[in-house]
Amino acid sequence: MERLAVAKVNLGLSLLGRRRDGYHELHTLFASLSFGDRLFLEPIPEGIEFRGRYGRRNLAYRAAAAYLEAAGWPGGVRIVLEKALPEGAGLGGGSSDAAQVLLGLRELYPAEVELFPLALSLGADVPFFLQGGVAEARGVGERLRPLSLSPLPVVVFSSGLRLPTPKVYAEVKPHDFGPELPVEEILKALEKGEEPPYWNSLEGPAFRLHPELKEVKARLKALGLRGVLMSGSGSAFFGLAEDEAQAKRVVEALRHTGYARHGTLGGGYGAI
Repeated sequence: MERLAVAKVNLGLSLLGRRRDGYHELHTLFASLSFGDRLFLEPIPEGIEFRGRYGRRNLAYRAAAAYLEAAGWPGGVRIVLEKALPEGAGLGGGSSDAAQVLLGLRELYPAEVELFPLALSLGADVPFFLQGGVAEARGVGERLRPLSLSPLPVVVFSSGLRLPTPKVYAEVKPHDFGPELPVEEILKALEKGEEPPYWNSLEGPAFRLHPELKEVKARLKALGLRGVLMSGSGSAFFGLAEDEAQAKRVVEALRHTGYARHGTLGGGYGAI
């Protein structure tokens, strides 16, 4: 079985404040993309054979162990993970890998197992990747409301800088907190091809840690992309193109300076 573990971007991310449990209350719009990592799952008599970085610490391995344990170990699985997405970029690659392992194992070994709690136990972004598409998220990202948005051409760029999420959140200051995102206004602007009124509260902390990221954002704007924003906790940025032709031109201009890819928002998802 071959599965596509798509990337995501955040069409705005606002930190509303710090919770009593130490996490931050957030309001964001997740949007899956049409490209990502590839996973190959094959049933074996028992155990987990994993080919990929980090071994048992990899989220995909942990997802397999969680599902098979919950299902009573009906068999084993061989997993081959082909990474295409940059790590530490805010594109959700590891979370998407984990979600696709859960969905794949449910097909290989059907059982009365609730995937959402398993996904949430693996990470706050993992539940979104069980459904993909576009969704409004609250809490730490686990309270999801599906949304509708027409496919849009997008360019994603990462300079290669790895930004660990805990490090970025540790840099958050009270003045980084903001109000809720204007969801309806954002969706209307995106549909009309206008500049969306969104922001990312984590850009400030990320820019303080690595000022050079400001230059990356400025360059994408200079190349003609609109709605340029850092995704998640960074360090990747995305921008919306007028059409696929412009997206290809921008990727070609960026190709030799880092990871650059074009695709569509809310595109391809799940089994191939």
